[in-house]
Amino acid sequence: MKLRQNVKHFAAKQALTLPVVGQKVNDRLVDFHADYFAEKSAEGRATERRPHLADFFDATMDTYVAALDAGYPEAEAREITHVQANFDFYNHGWTEMMEFPSDELQEHYDRYADFFERHGITISDPLGAFRPGDGIREAPSTPEKLDDPEHPHAEGGFADDVYVETDDGETIVGGQDEPADVSVSDAPGVDDESARSD
Repeated sequence: MKLRQNVKHFAAKQALTLPVVGQKVNDRLVDFHADYFAEKSAEGRATERRPHLADFFDATMDTYVAALDAGYPEAEAREITHVQANFDFYNHGWTEMMEFPSDELQEHYDRYADFFERHGITISDPLGAFRPGDGIREAPSTPEKLDDPEHPHAEGGFADDVYVETDDGETIVGGQDEPADVSVSDAPGVDDESARSD
């Protein structure tokens, strides 16, 4: 999959494990991702999907931290959560929201199979052990879209590794090294002036 990566991602990585500020960053990232993907919904579907997306992305923040704890670099840990989201989109027939074509689902699963299997994550159960005990809010599915899926926001051909687009527009394989001078204050949600991160 192709992701962006800049200092805000590394700042968020540091912040998410801290008390107080970690929750603020978590909440900002959840709100951003829920809004971002809801806006990619088919016309008239965004409002009904957003509560589900918010709950789902809140759960994937725990996945992200667990992946970091397991030794995955920042880009791969974040990609794991995006793969989870795309499994969820596919299961709901929300193909217009997917970031990679549905015929690459298995390839993305296989790349992180060790992590996914350890946490009970499958294509049909994208959260696995990270599913909250009280569940997540649901939203209507559109399974008919699976018959002839359209992926207007998907970018295929990046299933073999994590690809990162840097701030200067360069695409590199595997992600960047973490800068030495990262400040938690650069993380989204730490203050009202923080820019959004995706």
